[in-house]
Amino acid sequence: MIDLTDITIRSASVSEMDNNVYLLTSKSSGEQVLIDAADDFPAIQKLLADGAADAPGGDAQLKLIVTTHSHWDHVRALAAAVEATGAPTAAGIEDVDAIEVPTEIALEHGDIRWFDGFELEAIKLRGHTAGSVALLYRNPHGPAHLFSGDSLFPGGVGNTQKDPVRFASLYRDVVERVFDYLPDDTVVHPGHGKATTLGAERPHLQEWQERGW
Repeated sequence: MIDLTDITIRSASVSEMDNNVYLLTSKSSGEQVLIDAADDFPAIQKLLADGAADAPGGDAQLKLIVTTHSHWDHVRALAAAVEATGAPTAAGIEDVDAIEVPTEIALEHGDIRWFDGFELEAIKLRGHTAGSVALLYRNPHGPAHLFSGDSLFPGGVGNTQKDPVRFASLYRDVVERVFDYLPDDTVVHPGHGKATTLGAERPHLQEWQERGW
């Protein structure tokens, strides 16, 4: 658990693919956002229960479930999460039709969603899928936190299936919309595996471009 001034960030690793599920909870209001209901709904229920402890009086309300992209391993528990919580869903507009669970909010690049106690900015990173989005939390009291889905990891960008056009798109978006936009202390929380920072990854951008993945 990451305990920030205004919110907490809790996470769980689920499935054989080590998918990360993230839960942001406002410490002032209890409003929550779940990022990627990937699999193992009982584990997600526990994450929600633990997150409720961060809310005033333990009164938490899940306000939105965001899917970073449409790949199957990121949505296996989405239907169960929606049924159990009644929370609305969001995803990048180009990925909406590929997600079996209906998406109520289609995100465009730069969209900002406001919650009581924090806000999230959608950053479209096209290439892993056409509608992949990262979610940016600008912490007023410290480094920003970027939830990058499968578009940015420690050591490189997401898988583009050796397609040079898709790689060029994703690399360009990651450079222009992330590395040129945010400072080095920004913490990157990927869809699988461990976190990193932009400062740790920035020296390798040219290497990524040259190898093409």
